[in-house]
Amino acid sequence: MFTGIVQGTATLVSIDEKPNFRTHVIEMPEAMLPGLELGASVAHNGCCLTVTEINGNRVSFDLMKETLRITNLGELVVGDSVNVERAAKFNDEIGGHLMSGHIMTTAEVAKILTSENNRQIWFKIQDKTLMKYILHKGYIGIDGISLTVGEVTASRFCVHLIPETLQRTTLGSKKLGNRINIEIDPQTQAIVDTVERVLAQREAALAAVLPKE
Repeated sequence: MFTGIVQGTATLVSIDEKPNFRTHVIEMPEAMLPGLELGASVAHNGCCLTVTEINGNRVSFDLMKETLRITNLGELVVGDSVNVERAAKFNDEIGGHLMSGHIMTTAEVAKILTSENNRQIWFKIQDKTLMKYILHKGYIGIDGISLTVGEVTASRFCVHLIPETLQRTTLGSKKLGNRINIEIDPQTQAIVDTVERVLAQREAALAAVLPKE
């Protein structure tokens, strides 16, 4: 589990490309190295990956076909930066919201509005069926960052970013058309699915007792 509070950014220094498989090597920030072991979980742009090798501050991770298909990690090239977060501990402060590190889809940066000390970014989600889980003032994970949803339309949503978020994460360098990873808040998803199921059962029960015309 993760909190969506990005602990830093890491530079991708090497890629070992194989058919439907990749190994990424990143330069992990020094502050995130203590206690890091093989098999540990580290989120890259919100995607939970497993440490496969540690060589000083260079840490390796394997990416399988499904990860490359669903996330934006397959688009990365050497020199790119990723948002990184170590797995949360039970006594950690949850400054964002609980996140699983399981990316559900991606979204495209559709509009960027910049004003003094504020930036508003609009996203167009790839899988439009997930829009029902994106609610005004609800939580959402964007490239591993826990954010609050601003405005929502039928096919788009936006978030508001303060200078600290722009400085500490990769969102400050995003441009129109860039693809970002999306993790839907699991509690919101559970509530929406439950309400839909209950309403469907109620409609079915009413249809069974009402006389047919």
